[in-house]
Order: sequence, then structure tokens, then C-alpha cells
Amino acid sequence: MSKKSVEDLLIAGGGNEELRMRYDSIKTKEDFIALAVKEGYDFTVDEFDAVLNESGDSFDLIGNPAKRQIWWK
Repeated sequence: MSKKSVEDLLIAGGGNEELRMRYDSIKTKEDFIALAVKEGYDFTVDEFDAVLNESGDSFDLIGNPAKRQIWWK
């Protein structure tokens, strides 16, 4: 479990539109993290929240179609 794993996912999503769309379609943070773990990332809700807080990002969905502004490029 690590913040590095969160960062790896956010960077991967920044460079892969299909990955972003798959994760942006998930409504809850718990389901989001469950998919990440299933796909080989290893982090907790607390670690995920810590990285988002440190970067100033929010898990909230915005726009239409709904997207998250968490992805790093």
C-alpha cells in the first residue's frame, strides 16, 4: 500500500483516455479503489485521499459528461 501506487494510477490516467473514462464512470471512491486494486494498484482510501489533498485535487465529478480533475499529465 502506498502513495506511490496512487501517483502511478493518476499518471497512467493522465496519458490514457480509455483508463480515465473507465474510472470516471465509477460513482464511489470505494468502488474506484476496488477497481484500482483489481488492476494491480495497491493503496488505501486514506492514501488516496492524502495524495489528492497534497495535490489540491478533488474526487468530485464535474461537467457533462462527468469527469474527474484528478489525472496527472
